[in-house]
Amino acid sequence: MEHVVGELKTGDVCGEIGVLCYRPQLFTVRTKRLSQLLRLNRTTLLNIVKANVGDGTIIMNNLLQHLKERRDPLMEAVLLDTEHMLAQGRMDLPLSLCFAAMRGDDLLLHQLLRRGMDPNELESNGRTALHIAASKGSVECVLLLLDYGADPNRKDSEGNVPLWDAILGRHESVIKLLVDNGAELSAGDVGQFACYAVEQNSIDLLKDIIRFGGDVALLNSLGTTALHTAISEENTEIVKFLVDQGADIDKPDVHGWTPRALADYQGHGEIKSMFQTMKENRNQPATVVPETQGVPYLKKYQSEPTMPILTPEVAPTDVTEDNWSDDHRRRRDDHRRRRANVFNNSLFGIMSAANRPRRGDRGLLPSPSNIEQNSGNNRPRVTISCPRKGEVAGRLTFLPDTLQELLDIGAQKFGITPTKVLMKDGALIEDIAVIRDGDHLILTGDGGAEISGS
Repeated sequence: MEHVVGELKTGDVCGEIGVLCYRPQLFTVRTKRLSQLLRLNRTTLLNIVKANVGDGTIIMNNLLQHLKERRDPLMEAVLLDTEHMLAQGRMDLPLSLCFAAMRGDDLLLHQLLRRGMDPNELESNGRTALHIAASKGSVECVLLLLDYGADPNRKDSEGNVPLWDAILGRHESVIKLLVDNGAELSAGDVGQFACYAVEQNSIDLLKDIIRFGGDVALLNSLGTTALHTAISEENTEIVKFLVDQGADIDKPDVHGWTPRALADYQGHGEIKSMFQTMKENRNQPATVVPETQGVPYLKKYQSEPTMPILTPEVAPTDVTEDNWSDDHRRRRDDHRRRRANVFNNSLFGIMSAANRPRRGDRGLLPSPSNIEQNSGNNRPRVTISCPRKGEVAGRLTFLPDTLQELLDIGAQKFGITPTKVLMKDGALIEDIAVIRDGDHLILTGDGGAEISGS
């Protein structure tokens, strides 16, 4: 009697159990129409796989996963037989040590090591079988690998050592075994371990790092420290712990930022107070804020500064401006105008303006009409030019409120229809707010008028 087991479709595979497990096939294959098949016998397959042991591991992983997903009583029996053959080392298919360590199969691992396989064999990500066994807490596998000469301080591609994998998994027996065989946490990227512990908000991990000889104040491979990370995470408890362990609040990282400058920049009040107390006790110099470009742990925006005491904007009579550069004077005037505008548009500015006496009442302040007439004096002045029309030197004008109004002014002055506003160096301006007093602007159209060296 014939019994149909299943029907194959394009791309399906059959006979894999017979080839991989070297056992008689339980069924035969018959085609009903002309078909094109790729037939591969066991010897040919093994010759191909031997060129790359990693392929054998992938094939066997896929087979075992396939047998588990079938949920067929017959396939479950095949799965048990296959795993038993693996454990006894009776599979001719080349397998890696990492495959055995991943399964926690110390019998298979022993068989592979006895065949002379390298105990420091690497996966594609630089991890060894010892990394994997330590992370899974497999004492038998770790002991076997160490007995066969596995390096307990071998780093993977991310700077992790087997001891760190065991610490993360809280596998105390594996930790002790590794330490007794010369494993050292300092052989890896201790700075990165400390930063990870801070990101996980785990003081226990930091204590383990210290317990096994790691320095939590070290820079990681990216050039920053756990203290910088803790400040960025606003974790006051961990900041205090790291400082108590000797982390220097005035030691800059690779970006030039000290922890104290970072706390001040990001406005962490409690951390700043803690550092200020330490500064007074140690008589440390004032903080210096370095550049903010390319610093990964900085927040997108700086914290709001403390509101300064309002003082009259009256220049001292004994100070001369003859030695000031034009750029310095221009920045000062621009800053004063912006500060005045912010105050005038605030709630207190509006309320104050409503209660101010007018010139007609006491002769102290100008009337609203005079204010409107003189408001142009406080507007930024810019130079606009149009190289396309031969206007290189440019014309001086007050900066309007919108980019469209600026384009309209250009159309009136040069007789063209500009569509873009560029800086003198060619940078495109997309917001009127970025233009400063004294800037030289270039007006151009969609055709991309040539910008001269003006």
